[in-house]
Amino acid sequence: MPSSEPQLIKMDSEIACSEVSKEGPALPQVEAAESGAQELQEIRKLLWGPTIRVDVFRRWSQGFEFSDTEPSALVQKEGGPCAVIAPVQAYLLKILIMDTPGHFLKNLTQDKCRHMLIQALCTILSKCCTKRYRIVSLPMETCAEAKEVLNTLNDIPAVNIGSDASAETATKEADAAADLPSTAGTVRVADAREVSSDAYHEGLQVLNFETIEEVEKYYTEHWQVLSGQYGVMLFLYTVLITKNIDNVISELSDTSEPLIHNTYGYGSQALINLMLTGRAVAHVWDNDQDVGGLKLRGINEQSDIGFITLMEQMRYCTVGSFYKNPKNPVWVMGSETHLTVLFSAEKRLVSPETPSELARRVFKSYDPEGNNFIPADVLQDVLAALDLVNEPEYVEIMQKRLDPEGLHIILLNAFMDEFFPQEQRSTPDTFDLMHYNGIPGSNEGNKVHYSKGSAILLESDLKSVCISNPMLTCLQTKWPNIEINWHDMRIPSLN
Repeated sequence: MPSSEPQLIKMDSEIACSEVSKEGPALPQVEAAESGAQELQEIRKLLWGPTIRVDVFRRWSQGFEFSDTEPSALVQKEGGPCAVIAPVQAYLLKILIMDTPGHFLKNLTQDKCRHMLIQALCTILSKCCTKRYRIVSLPMETCAEAKEVLNTLNDIPAVNIGSDASAETATKEADAAADLPSTAGTVRVADAREVSSDAYHEGLQVLNFETIEEVEKYYTEHWQVLSGQYGVMLFLYTVLITKNIDNVISELSDTSEPLIHNTYGYGSQALINLMLTGRAVAHVWDNDQDVGGLKLRGINEQSDIGFITLMEQMRYCTVGSFYKNPKNPVWVMGSETHLTVLFSAEKRLVSPETPSELARRVFKSYDPEGNNFIPADVLQDVLAALDLVNEPEYVEIMQKRLDPEGLHIILLNAFMDEFFPQEQRSTPDTFDLMHYNGIPGSNEGNKVHYSKGSAILLESDLKSVCISNPMLTCLQTKWPNIEINWHDMRIPSLN
């Protein structure tokens, strides 16, 4: 049986405490490991690029924190870390509505929400694990020799590399820290207000676990690792180092751009895909596609959590069926700058497709412009994709029947009436949807809460395009004929 005591690796092998504060429990055994330090340096470069902007790093410096008004809703304090927070929230909601149904959202206890959060994190890590689980942490307690690395001690203000603090101020604060006796206490990173990006990276440590049960136990007993100043970033580093940096790089089609935008701080699509599926591919279509001889990797199987985006309506990408039709009725929603979460307790929203729904999806895959018709010369390909009769002679007969006026197009309705006259739906005509946006300022009253709406799927295939309603526009990429009324009469924000 493997030991449940984690093996600890310091990023900077020169910093090892000879003593541990008597006030706290003994640290796990410290072991120098240049390979672990090297991996963390590579992760830093892959995430941030050669330099880290002070303001971007600061926006990402937050822990996992729940809303005061919605017990299970995570709060995103500033723009940027939604690439981690929204997928984590999506998996938490999946656990809540699919694995433990029957809870009233407002009556969830703090312990229950924390437990579901840890379960969500462990689910994401399980998708990324190739050999063992490697948890990145900052030491909750460290001896006096390491306090310069953390750049903060008790009430002494932090000095940020690259900030506007003068050299004289930095020298005075450093001298003040050095003058404190070694028995003055220990640095608690979870309580620290802020450290520089350099100090953060120099203080990282890696804990090795063999099983996901050990990881869950560690996070349960060390909640401050997740809730402290750098909880979100620490989990992101944990995902990447558990996945193994070489595996991440092999899945990326382009490593010239960092996973976090160095100016605006938002996460790339590859980072979002990694958090949702465990694979750091850059595209959202189904499987791999050959574009001009270049193999571009997409989503390779039906995802547990879905993804839809306003960018598809703007023709910037094509979201495949594996994302639009996930295993659970939970979708991360993308706007131009932010990620939110859509979810429902209606399990029929993810029921297996009926033959007629499959036919509509395949037909529309040959109609990327959304015109509800296809060129007549691709009819044979559509029939073949649906395992229908597709011999040339038969296809020619059907082309004349479906296109009697010789316009060289096949209308969707004509195709469905011919091949699937008794069309059936697996999706109900009416259902409730709920929406989460983690930024307080994007919620009514500046308090993060879930918005609820009643949706109806109209009979017509014609959709109303409303540029002033990005929410509806995004929903129509999944349900083209949807209409929805939000209960509080306020359309939720995607930004």
